[in-house]
Amino acid sequence: MLAVFKREFKAYFNSPIAYILIGLFMLLSSYFFLSNLSTQSADFNNNLSSMSFLLLFIVPILTMRIIAEERKNGTEVMLITSPVSVSKIVMGKYLASVSVFLVMTAVSFIFPIIIIIFGQPAMAKLIGGYVGFILLGCAFIAIGVFASSLTESQVVAAVISFVILLTMWIMDFLSSFTSGLLAKVLDWFSLYARYVDFSEGILSLSPIIYYLSFCFIFVFLTIRIIEKRRWSQG
Repeated sequence: MLAVFKREFKAYFNSPIAYILIGLFMLLSSYFFLSNLSTQSADFNNNLSSMSFLLLFIVPILTMRIIAEERKNGTEVMLITSPVSVSKIVMGKYLASVSVFLVMTAVSFIFPIIIIIFGQPAMAKLIGGYVGFILLGCAFIAIGVFASSLTESQVVAAVISFVILLTMWIMDFLSSFTSGLLAKVLDWFSLYARYVDFSEGILSLSPIIYYLSFCFIFVFLTIRIIEKRRWSQG
């Protein structure tokens, strides 16, 4: 797993993709940050909410090649027939994508540092907001890796990932127009609904377990899809 992780992580930074995504993310985040400063607000969580929305577009591009490229180049067969188990291969690829996301997140720490120096932010909300942002990003990446395992086309993988993420993003909005069992189902699948608690500085075990379980489910589904292809190829 470690070898797969190192290979994929280096691949991100040996190509322009990581630098472009981090640069684009920081550029747009800087715009949101300056807009927030113009209101003389020390609440950085408004920025984090906007940055979370950017992940709908960043993550599909970040993850679109992670497995789809292997299928297109014909190297997936070599991977799934190697001594390394499919679960370790998928976990290595997933963790590599998460690590790039964490690098991007770490770079964005410059914004709260500026606020801490020149203002008095609510630290509980700031910490909670970043914890929620990281967990949300990890869940998004799990979906992106899953989408990349469905096709050999990187563009199609990005589109599938974006559609799934957008659907889960708006479920919280859709649940407000429904009631009963349907509202509960929509609320359960809403990734953004749990993030709101973090942005208010509420660090409870339930949403943390939810996000981690969500990541596990989609990584597991990815493993099953690749294993199914391995057995079908003999």
